[in-house]
Amino acid sequence: MSQNIADIETKAIAGKPTKFRWVVAGLIFLVYTVAAADRANMGMALPFIRSEFQMSNTEAGALVSLFLLAYAIAQIPSGFAFSKFGVQKIFSLAMIMTSIFTGLIGTSSSPLMMKIYRFGLGLAEGPLPIGITSTINNWFPPREKGFTTGLFLSAAKFGPVLVPPLCALIIQMSSWHYIFYLFALPGIFLSIIWYILVKNHPSESPYCSPAELKYIESEQSDRKTVVQKRPYTLKWLDQLIRARKADPLDTNSGIFRSWDIWGSTLGYFFMMGITNVLLAWIPTYLVTVKHFTIMKMGFVASAPWVGAVVGNMLGGWFSDKVINKRRKPLMMMSSLSTAFMMYALISAPNDPVFLGTLLFMTGILMNFGFSAYMVYPMGLTTKKTFPIAGSVINTGGQLGGACAPLITGMILDAYSWDAVFMFLAASSFMSLLIISTITEPVEDPLNT
Repeated sequence: MSQNIADIETKAIAGKPTKFRWVVAGLIFLVYTVAAADRANMGMALPFIRSEFQMSNTEAGALVSLFLLAYAIAQIPSGFAFSKFGVQKIFSLAMIMTSIFTGLIGTSSSPLMMKIYRFGLGLAEGPLPIGITSTINNWFPPREKGFTTGLFLSAAKFGPVLVPPLCALIIQMSSWHYIFYLFALPGIFLSIIWYILVKNHPSESPYCSPAELKYIESEQSDRKTVVQKRPYTLKWLDQLIRARKADPLDTNSGIFRSWDIWGSTLGYFFMMGITNVLLAWIPTYLVTVKHFTIMKMGFVASAPWVGAVVGNMLGGWFSDKVINKRRKPLMMMSSLSTAFMMYALISAPNDPVFLGTLLFMTGILMNFGFSAYMVYPMGLTTKKTFPIAGSVINTGGQLGGACAPLITGMILDAYSWDAVFMFLAASSFMSLLIISTITEPVEDPLNT
């Protein structure tokens, strides 16, 4: 990697076109894979933690929700901090603190200490998604933002792909404590790499040539010109999704008054709730309801996150290249299909192949529109105000992610898994209804 970076720097000095933004994209993928693994490992450790500390379903749900509550609390302050001070230093510090709290969870000797460390982990990790989306907004032209955001969100799901088999192996060889010790290490290394390589803006980077900077800022490339000449044939879609030309939201007060921001926030609230229920509770479901062994549970529990990686990448590409940067259709498609998939899980058989396939398809369909939630505010705001808008939407998402696992634990204590899946299907349908009310910001509606 160091040789590649040296080659890029040589090109930049010589004035040759570079593509350093894709090195940044690769780092984004690695960083958020590690961060996502740090949060997903609790789902695998939870059955053993519950046994050691004698927790009820509601208490276990509360433990999961504490992290997400702190994560949500950190969003808006992070947005203001990134808007004022930039990303580079705050982001690297947040990564180091994330690693420290991950390791501390492994030292917990009581439920109280575990709750304190989980809350600290949520506060530490909270700034990361806003820092990453702000970096994408600064480092990539509009027609690459959907794909890059899909790459970022696929990392959020690739971490949980790695977690189940790794955790199953660690638990078989030692205890749940070592999951957190070992998962704490990669983040420290990556925080140093990020601080060295990723500047707040490509104009500050020695690895980004003037030609690449011009492409990022003006999009004056041959490739773009070719794409622009292609006629836009989906005018019916613009009518359906209420596409309109909108002035950018350039003030914080404008962001907080915008229904488009609040509508997408509420939609994300419900969809992130579903994601976090699957993340936190599917291993428990497979062990206690389907009676899978630890290793079999580990592989089946990975299935929705393998699908999620595929869904995020496909969704980002589809939004950028096929429907010309429209984001709202993907949000609606994901909500509708997820409602059906949650209902289908009620009748899922014990067969691991069938169940794994069903969870894989759920991951693809549910995540097809996830990148749209992060890219959508980029079309509504300026680069200065985007961190605030992104933090508002992500706050809603994380609050949904905090509430849903706790509600799931309460439902399980009173009812059954069928009631949980009905609750998730209803949540997805609510997201669809809300998203249908927001508008789609475009440069030239019906004639792009």
